[in-house]
Parts: sequence; structure tokens; C-alpha cells
Amino acid sequence: MSPRLKPDAPFVHPDCEITEDCTFGAYVEIGRGSRVAHSHFGDYSYCDRLADIANARIGKFANIAAMARVGATDHPMEKASLHHFHYRSNDYWNDIEPDHDWFAHRQSRVAHLGHDTWIGAMAMVKPEVTIGHGAVVAAGAVVTKDVPPYWIVAGVPAKPVRRRLAEATAERLMALEWWDWDHATLRARLSDFRKLSAEDFLDRYE
Repeated sequence: MSPRLKPDAPFVHPDCEITEDCTFGAYVEIGRGSRVAHSHFGDYSYCDRLADIANARIGKFANIAAMARVGATDHPMEKASLHHFHYRSNDYWNDIEPDHDWFAHRQSRVAHLGHDTWIGAMAMVKPEVTIGHGAVVAAGAVVTKDVPPYWIVAGVPAKPVRRRLAEATAERLMALEWWDWDHATLRARLSDFRKLSAEDFLDRYE
């Protein structure tokens, strides 16, 4: 039986909404009912069902759980009204266009997920936030500030809980850049990914 995921096109489950300007690397999966707008998914990254991704640059091997939001769009806090009638105006009147400047501003506020990150179920990553390589965002967290590589954050607003791995180990993994290995190399070393600790893996492949 052939693998479900392919290098040349994402595996998109039913009922998804994806804007035409989205781009996808190899072996990407988009979960049922997810919405993806103005975003890029790196190789092997996926989102589970009902994820909402907007204005995001997602690295390789990112793990985005069900109902997570990345790059959650915002409303104009400084104006007389928060409501979208004044930027989605064409939904209400036939003689006016949408506020293109506002939508361009939204799209410029990009959220970044590093390689091998994990965004927990129902977590939210706000615009212009960077999640470092190997970091974990706990379920239900709301991330309003950058997360350093290989840290775990939790809460509302999200705060550091602990390092996922020791600092020296994290630095070694980032130097190894295993996420750039080709598909055949990943397969050849799969058993070591499965059974070795991060430190033992590094000792073997550095």
C-alpha cells in the first residue's frame, strides 16, 4: 500500500477553505474543516481538524493540533468601531469596495513557527509572534510574545514553563538541522529517531 502523503501536493481533508496564495512543501497534511489563508507550510508539517491558520510562515515538521489558531486575525482597536462593516463593507453595500489597506496591514503581520514545533489543541498564536524551533505551546495557551527554541509555554497569556531539552542539546539539534535531511535519509535513520534519546541521536549523527 502506498503512503497517504505525497511530495508534490498537500493531502487536504474534506471541508477545508484554502486561499489561492497558500503554498505547501512536501508531505503536508491539512485536517478536516481547517481554514488556511495567506500562509506557507514547510515540508512534513500538518494541522489537525478545524485549525485556523492565517498570515503564517510555518517551518518543517510542525505539529498543529485540532482547533488551534495561528496568526489569529485582529480588529482595528484604535478606530470608532471594532466591527468589520467598515472593512468588509462590500458585504453590506453594493457601491463600496472592501478596505484593501486594512487587509494588507493584516497580511503584513506574519506569525512564524519554527521547525519541529508543537502547537497544542485550541492554542492561539497571535500575529507577529515567533515560535522557536522545537518549542511546545500547551493546549489552550494564548501566545502573545516570542517563544525561545526548545521551550514549553502554557497559560493565558502564555508563559515559559520549562525547557523541553537542555540548552546544550537544543543548540546541538539546531546545528545538526536534521529537518533538512532528504526523504531517503529520514527513512534510513527512522529507527534511531524512534529509539534513541536526543543526546544519543546527536552523538551518532553529529
